[in-house]
Amino acid sequence: MIAIEDFQQKLNLELLTETAKTEMDIDVTDLNRPGMQFCGFYEYFAVERPQVIGKVEMTYLESLEPSVREKVLDKYMSYPIPCIVTCWGMMPPKEMLRIANARDIPIFMSKLKTTKFSLQAIMYLNRVLAPHVTRHGVLVDVYGVGVLLTGESGVGKSEAALELVKRGHQLAADDVVDICRVADDRLIGESPEMVRHFMEIRGIGVIDIRAMYGVGSVILSKSIDMVIHMEKWDSKKEYDRLGLTEETISILDVKVPYQIMPVRPGRNLAIIIEVAARNLSLKRMGYSAAHELDRRLNEMIAQNSGNH
Repeated sequence: MIAIEDFQQKLNLELLTETAKTEMDIDVTDLNRPGMQFCGFYEYFAVERPQVIGKVEMTYLESLEPSVREKVLDKYMSYPIPCIVTCWGMMPPKEMLRIANARDIPIFMSKLKTTKFSLQAIMYLNRVLAPHVTRHGVLVDVYGVGVLLTGESGVGKSEAALELVKRGHQLAADDVVDICRVADDRLIGESPEMVRHFMEIRGIGVIDIRAMYGVGSVILSKSIDMVIHMEKWDSKKEYDRLGLTEETISILDVKVPYQIMPVRPGRNLAIIIEVAARNLSLKRMGYSAAHELDRRLNEMIAQNSGNH
């Protein structure tokens, strides 16, 4: 379901009909242009999609006799279509408006060209209808890499993010991160609008990052490229010291690189997070320092074995 008001505002549309609805039953991320339906072909009719009328469809409708046009539109609008959008700033025929009001079908008008509106609408539907989940954590943009910091409350996530902001990086969300899957292998995170740009620092309280450090210190949303789980240092626990094994965590069925960062006094967490982000970028380009070291060690062992 998509709210009519949100659909109208985000796509800059004008609502041309009166409707008692507040939501439209839309659950697909595609559109339908009803040219074939106007010609009488209903064998395949994507009735569940928003209907988009461009110049071709409108010109055809205007070419029909009023009685024929009303018959065509009456059959077309007898189906449970969620809404109709006319492009190019074109007003729909009066017959369409009358039937729409009678059957409570919202009709919108866009001033954009059909292709441009369709692109924007599909992008909007992809974002709104994407699977969502909310996670406790902090999301920061570090050298272009979206880093989600997780861990127990009080472990130092916000303090680490604040240090990163001071070092020129950007905050996307603190404490609560809304995550949506916008593609099969891509996650986007953002902050709920109510707490956007705010951060809680224990001992100080809530601070406004944008007001304090400038508009360049925040970002509205960011892809989640890696997850760093912060936990208090456990001397009895073995931590990965080479990085040969690459762990992942699944969020909304998307596998994301995952690292555990032990926290104890004296460790500069911001620098370590920066290094982790740069290291991930290098791995994406095909270079792994751990595998390179492993290769050199194996070569040296092989040479020593050969000498003996």
